[in-house]
Amino acid sequence: MSEPTGDWGGPWTEKKLDAFAKYVKAYLTIMRRFPQWKTIYFDGFAGSGSKEKAKQITDLYEQLKITEEEERVYKGAAERVLTLENDLAFDYYYFIDKKEESLEKLKNKLGKKVDLSKRNIAFRSGDANKWIIELAAALKSDKYAALVFLDPFGMQIDWSSIKALKDTRSDVWILVPTGIIVNRLLDKAGELKYTEKLQSFFGLSEEEIKGVFYKQELKTTLFGEEESISKISKPIEMIAKIYVERMKGVWKYVTEEPLRLDNRNGVPLFHFVFASNVQTGIKIANQIIKKI
Repeated sequence: MSEPTGDWGGPWTEKKLDAFAKYVKAYLTIMRRFPQWKTIYFDGFAGSGSKEKAKQITDLYEQLKITEEEERVYKGAAERVLTLENDLAFDYYYFIDKKEESLEKLKNKLGKKVDLSKRNIAFRSGDANKWIIELAAALKSDKYAALVFLDPFGMQIDWSSIKALKDTRSDVWILVPTGIIVNRLLDKAGELKYTEKLQSFFGLSEEEIKGVFYKQELKTTLFGEEESISKISKPIEMIAKIYVERMKGVWKYVTEEPLRLDNRNGVPLFHFVFASNVQTGIKIANQIIKKI
């Protein structure tokens, strides 16, 4: 397969990073007024900070015909966050990735940009869900406030992990793979081959998922009435809406209209959702989204 051009899929990756970088600056500017709180930056899928070719495509991706080009996601948030003006810095940085190798590459790359010894930085490998739950436990203390950045390509984040952040001083940006993954799992016939994944992602039962994304109709045939099941129209928009509604049970304020990230053909791939327990946070996020 030939190498794709620079920003595969068009400008959506930069839109995501630009929106997030703008929020980071606003967040740190405001937090300087509250020195009693130690600030944490938590990146749950930090990657290596470069465009990486996936070495393995999972069975799920093969079933969905996810191409290597689609999985090639630019990870530039870490570099942007660490190279802000000197007076805009977090007290602690946590970069998480499943692969130790990716973290080593990220560490080497960041080390060329900033003096890592002058920052409180931790690189942690393993399942992001585990580290999100550990972060949530730390945030139960009144000592910390966290900005959480979660941008998995797929559906690696379990709803139980998201729920763990309830009642914490956390602002979160999460990339929801509405069109690129979730919609493909919601097959037209409603058979839901990957039920467990959908349940863990939404935190809903199979019956609840089917009730949202499918409609049942009785049709009269030569043999009497038969029940038919069909997928709702505009399922991608509904995926985003349901996820936003679920997040409202964890945070006080959630973007009603998340940042939609489309491919070159205008088809939604992801929705970038923001949530916070502070009203100022949602006002800033909404302003950023409207201008991006």
